[in-house]
Amino acid sequence: MKAISLWQPWASMIASGKKTIETRSWPTSYRGDLLICSTKKPRVGNLACGKALCIVTVRACVKMSTIHEERACCEVYPGAWAWILSNVRRIDAFPVKGSQGFFDVDFPVEARQGQKALWE
Repeated sequence: MKAISLWQPWASMIASGKKTIETRSWPTSYRGDLLICSTKKPRVGNLACGKALCIVTVRACVKMSTIHEERACCEVYPGAWAWILSNVRRIDAFPVKGSQGFFDVDFPVEARQGQKALWE
């Protein structure tokens, strides 16, 4: 499965449904399911680090503007792209060795059993 690593607390904010737009300095033409993973460092409180947390659907990618700030949980910055996410599904978290950009992860069957849809 295609995956991406995010620093905490943003990875957990997506997994909880609070953050519905991911921002990057690069656009993506990818559409479809994406595994959201938390980076191993830095550690933030008791939030999961180095783990796959949820699956989302990437619906669109547009230049970020002020209308995206609330759902992105950040302000517009130069060169920002807004990745519009939907259909978040929490999973049973499992360890992942992350990487920059997109990377592939073998998704264990037992983690799929814990999928729970939070929002469309």
